[in-house]
Amino acid sequence: MRAMSEKTINPVLKQVLELGPTVAFFVLYLRIKDDVFVFGGTEYSGFIVATLVFVPILLVAMGILWFLTGKLSRIQVFTAFMVIFFGGLTAWFNDERFFKMKTSIVNGLFAVILGVGLLRGKSLLQWVMGEVMPMEPEGWMILTRRLAIAFAVLAIANEFVWRTMSTDAWVKIETFGFPLALFVFLWSQIILLQKYLIDPDGDEVSGDKQGD
Repeated sequence: MRAMSEKTINPVLKQVLELGPTVAFFVLYLRIKDDVFVFGGTEYSGFIVATLVFVPILLVAMGILWFLTGKLSRIQVFTAFMVIFFGGLTAWFNDERFFKMKTSIVNGLFAVILGVGLLRGKSLLQWVMGEVMPMEPEGWMILTRRLAIAFAVLAIANEFVWRTMSTDAWVKIETFGFPLALFVFLWSQIILLQKYLIDPDGDEVSGDKQGD
């Protein structure tokens, strides 16, 4: 059951607020990627400047989302913290590698956190998303195992991309490739695990359960 303080907003506006900052970073990067900016006698690449601009845009978008809905997910808060932290390191050391490795660390941490929960016989994913998608415990355990593997794969893939490909390639894959891959994976899992879903009345969506 939803908390009484949570408000609903237009789904399109919600998507704009959630995805807009990343798209803004991508567009800004394309416009200034070949430029060099001087602040305090230090030269900064277009990538680093785009990163610095991305941080306040993300915070403003999250602030608006929180104001309109009265709620931010734990994942959103954690991701914002990591963006601020690694964005700050990128600017402080004037080294774009910090922001590139952020994706590896975030996905790697998600994989580890979910894995630790599984070792303890718990689905931490259910704790985060249980209200959004009611599902039987067995279904949550299956999804958690698969998602932990998916996050680990994304972390490894990001390491490969930023270490072996150009910054242009990384920005495009980071902006569109990784999110699309995760989106397709999640939708496929919703379809595959539909037998474990629970309707609002507490009944199973479909009949007999099967193992993973």
